[in-house]
Amino acid sequence: MLQRLSAAIAYCEEITAALLAAAVTCLILTNVAMRAMGSPLYFVSELAIYAMIWMTLLIASAILKRRQGVAVTLLSDLLPLAGRRIIGLWVDLSVAFFGLAMVWLCWRWFQPLALWQAGFDVGAFQGETFNFIYAENTTTLGVKKVWFWLILPWFAFSLSLHGITNLIETLTGWRDSPKRRATETSS
Repeated sequence: MLQRLSAAIAYCEEITAALLAAAVTCLILTNVAMRAMGSPLYFVSELAIYAMIWMTLLIASAILKRRQGVAVTLLSDLLPLAGRRIIGLWVDLSVAFFGLAMVWLCWRWFQPLALWQAGFDVGAFQGETFNFIYAENTTTLGVKKVWFWLILPWFAFSLSLHGITNLIETLTGWRDSPKRRATETSS
């Protein structure tokens, strides 16, 4: 079930990233056209930057789920199967650990419990924690930056989920491979 959830989330991340890529293209072309007409829309550049950041983090998570990230395989290509498996396990552990570390860092940065304890009063939250994450506005859009920063907890969650499911898949594959070899040699 966890594997299906991870695959479904990765698929949704890919679709959303593709839509954001199209949006970035449209935003940049709009800005180029408006600048050529002498009426630049400055907020369009900022919106394109945020859309590109979201697109990058969403597709990075999906790529790591599918284990299709850029890799230097010089060492692993020289190793026997057992060595390649150990490197694969190390990569899965590293991705899961990084995702979980990001979850912890996002929890510390966003401080949702402290915000809740302050009754969702941003002023009281800032006074108690000296954390101004919920108050800072974007430069030209006039929107709270926290709305754009919410991609970080999502990335942390999905990367953790993908990393853990890949790790489970790797360990299950190790456990099943002796059984599979035994049935292949007996038939």
